[in-house]
Amino acid sequence: MLDITTILSIVISFFASTALAQDNRVVNLYSSRHYQTDEALYQGFTRQTGIRVNRIEAGEDALMERIRNEGARSPADVLITVDAGRLWRAEQLGFFQPVRSALLDSRIPASLREPGGLWFGFSMRARLIAYHKDKVKPGELATYESLADPRWKGRVCMRSSTNIYNLSLMGAMIDHLGERKAQAWAQGVRDNLAREPKGGDTDQLKSVAAGECDVTISNQYYYARLLRSAKPEERAVGEKLGVVFPNQASWGTHVNISGAGVMKNAPNREAAVRFLEYLASDEAQRYFAEGNNEWPVVAGVKTDNPVLKGLGEFKRDQLNVAVLGRNQPESQKLYDRVAWK
Repeated sequence: MLDITTILSIVISFFASTALAQDNRVVNLYSSRHYQTDEALYQGFTRQTGIRVNRIEAGEDALMERIRNEGARSPADVLITVDAGRLWRAEQLGFFQPVRSALLDSRIPASLREPGGLWFGFSMRARLIAYHKDKVKPGELATYESLADPRWKGRVCMRSSTNIYNLSLMGAMIDHLGERKAQAWAQGVRDNLAREPKGGDTDQLKSVAAGECDVTISNQYYYARLLRSAKPEERAVGEKLGVVFPNQASWGTHVNISGAGVMKNAPNREAAVRFLEYLASDEAQRYFAEGNNEWPVVAGVKTDNPVLKGLGEFKRDQLNVAVLGRNQPESQKLYDRVAWK
């Protein structure tokens, strides 16, 4: 039996949701992006269109559970989250409806959007190899595969295999190498770990800088945050590190996205599509770069971000990011087989 507090919470949520759904000058955004700088995105959209952005922010799992519980009455117009693997999970739950937009199709590369128009990538992040400058020479690590070489035994720090970034990376490895070789790679990296997997990307970078290990893998924006930090101790961490764009001589560096889709039962569909199209505008693309050190996905958009400019151009993997989600179940199986926690 539900207690009175729970009942009141459900009633309040229902009426609040109904009020949101009935206002046709808003877009109701469910977001798992927790970057303060995204506020500029929402303000820019409202300034251009007059459409107000109502936000509900939470972790990915909490948002998806909320949407499931709300069902067809959900006020959500747009779900925005990070990593194609999470967008794929939402797709599998039937959350999205297809969007046909000539603007989105022309501005967002085909490899960075779901082929049926269910979701689109709006910013790009690359999974780099980071190393301690005093312990590793430039050129010693040119590929992801090289991290499985026995020469790096006891020298590698990594996140948990259940982390979505690692699942997506494995999804790409499966596509490029096949399952047998991808599992062998996972086994090799597992054997080379300096410690059991723990922490996030920033923790891995700090571990390398502190000498707990010599190399790791991280999304580039974590590295950029350290170098752009107002805290001297964080800048000092970044300055000890060098980074490599892996696999430049083969399929290119693994990339992923932050992306969004229009919800299946969106009460404000037109406003939702306009919001997605705004995210593909030059203005919004620059916000992604300046605010969270992510690359624009739209060709030709320039950024003044000093770290991104300093990293230079690179060859990126052209694999459609939807594949990363489709390979997710098998990715976890391969990690489990090699006891990568």
